[in-house]
Amino acid sequence: MEPTPGQEMNPDFTSASETNAIPMVVEQVPVTPRYRKEENSSSVWLKSIMSLALYLIIGYYIFPSYKTLLLITAIVMIHELGHFFAMKLFRYADLGIFFIPLLGAYVSGSKREMSQRESAIILLAGPVPGMLIGILFYYLHLHTPYPQAFLFGLPYEYISFWFILLNLFNLLPVYPLDGGQLLNRVFLDEESLIGKVFVYLSTAAMIWFAWRLYSQTGHPVYFIFLIFPLSMILRMSGDARLRAVEKKIEAEGIDMDKSYEDLSDEDYWRIRNILIEHYPPFREVPSSPPYEYHEKEERIMQTIQSLLHRHLIQDVNIAGKVLIFLIWAAAIASPWLLHLNMSFFSRFGF
Repeated sequence: MEPTPGQEMNPDFTSASETNAIPMVVEQVPVTPRYRKEENSSSVWLKSIMSLALYLIIGYYIFPSYKTLLLITAIVMIHELGHFFAMKLFRYADLGIFFIPLLGAYVSGSKREMSQRESAIILLAGPVPGMLIGILFYYLHLHTPYPQAFLFGLPYEYISFWFILLNLFNLLPVYPLDGGQLLNRVFLDEESLIGKVFVYLSTAAMIWFAWRLYSQTGHPVYFIFLIFPLSMILRMSGDARLRAVEKKIEAEGIDMDKSYEDLSDEDYWRIRNILIEHYPPFREVPSSPPYEYHEKEERIMQTIQSLLHRHLIQDVNIAGKVLIFLIWAAAIASPWLLHLNMSFFSRFGF
């Protein structure tokens, strides 16, 4: 503003419009706390019971008798309880046992700091006790007079057959069976190229196994075994996309080397926005702000949890790996090492 003639410019002089200007105030939108799903143990076990009920209902129409169904269910339960108590011993959180009709069951749990030693114990705690029980029933069959060699109307030999078969199958070095997970977790670097090749080979082996059973029997029910390789293919595809998202998150300077509990609310929403932009399953979710939960928020939370770095502690030395291998090899070879008459497999159709 130029001064009028005879008027000197006052350095503090401002126009009326400048004097009456309203200062701009930028209001901070409060950040909503990161999503938490409160799930008590009773609801977890309710889901376990419901999955068991569904398993029994479908199995009733598949297995030749209800006694066989109950026997196999008991074997699966004993197997999973071995995993469950081992995981409980090592303080895994959110534990639960869930049954998959015609396929078995699995124990779910979470832990940020994992170790090779703990993993080996957990993985062997399922099939090894089952193999021992199967061998025990085999010797009871050999040394018990015929009229008494029954339990709940089932011959000891038949009980032994199912205990040994199911747990022997789980010990095979094929991912995601217990033996395959043991090999990948302890003897291979599961994040390395060789670990990934092993998973691909396992996927091909499972597809071949399902096709082989179908071609020999002509029964389409064996295609249910394709669930394992198909789920693995989908998981590997999803993991590849998530790795790309992870690189974008790290490029934003967000520290991913922490637990979900230690993740700040601000970082949660920043990661969430990156997921929405670059991960197709969440493309329709609106970005923030506003900081509002979406109906897919639980899945978003689980995806963020999977992106946060988990640590596998390399705490098994060469001697320990040799010991673990010998235990696995002894378990898988035990029917032959103990000179069990394996011809009883053919008598039951195997």
